[in-house]
Amino acid sequence: MRVKSAPPLCRDIPTMSLDAFRLPGRFYRGNLHTHSTMSDGELAPAEVCRRYREAGYDFICLSDHFLPAYDFPVSDTRAYRTDSFTTILGAEVHVAATSLGEKWHLLANGLPLDFAPVRAGETGAQLARRCADAGAFVSIVHPEWYSLSVEDAMTIDAAHAVEVYNHTSALRTARGGGSNLLDQLLASGRRLNALATDDAHFLVDDAFGGWVMVKATDNTPDALVQALKAGHYYSTQGPTIHDIRLEDDELVVDCSPAFGVYLLGKGSRSVQSEVRGQTTARLSAGRMGKGGFMRVVVVDEQGRSAWSNPMWRGEF
Repeated sequence: MRVKSAPPLCRDIPTMSLDAFRLPGRFYRGNLHTHSTMSDGELAPAEVCRRYREAGYDFICLSDHFLPAYDFPVSDTRAYRTDSFTTILGAEVHVAATSLGEKWHLLANGLPLDFAPVRAGETGAQLARRCADAGAFVSIVHPEWYSLSVEDAMTIDAAHAVEVYNHTSALRTARGGGSNLLDQLLASGRRLNALATDDAHFLVDDAFGGWVMVKATDNTPDALVQALKAGHYYSTQGPTIHDIRLEDDELVVDCSPAFGVYLLGKGSRSVQSEVRGQTTARLSAGRMGKGGFMRVVVVDEQGRSAWSNPMWRGEF
């Protein structure tokens, strides 16, 4: 498939570099994509928040479908915050239509409660831009699930991330990925990060399967959203990434016990460390070439993955 060159970006989208492991603060565990009875979920907002809080999460965003059928909800979850658990306001926003005639699916974490409904004739790109301008962290979500094309995705110039894992889509349709789309966008020059989420609706056992670990100074909505926008996080189904650092021309990854640690770049560029039980892997960054992106994937014995955000040669 021929990918068009990237349009100029209206803003600089930071990528992870190595700052997430160097900056002060701690990693907070959260889920950015989940639904409640405010749209098509099975459980009330209070119950969804309770389940995630009791499962050890530090934060959640109820991202109910921002559609006229549900009266365009930005679910108000402020009442469910505690001293150790917080909520980010947001929504999964939609507008017609992709090249396949599907509604756009865009995730906006950090919307104001009074975010205005979709406007007549508004495009996916315009809606994403309006969400970003309102302060949200914007993601292209479950692209494999609804066969979102690269050409469609290229029109969204306000996105911060692409969902590389959507737990519900993986369980219910076997289409839970997004890494291929992310890599094609990165190869074209776009600066985007990775994201793993649940997208839980609680119609099946679809919670606690994909989340983010966000490095922030405080577990507050503002601090978390700012860290997300800065790329100071990684995504995971279970494995932990303790550190990523550059030593000479090697990228060193410290992680929970892994089956494989992979450094991936443009096209077929890749470096593997496949030693069962390894907790440190040394990967040749030089084999990624002089320019372009590289990103780390850690896979454990159960086949669960953790994804770093992309890093760019020459910028760390």
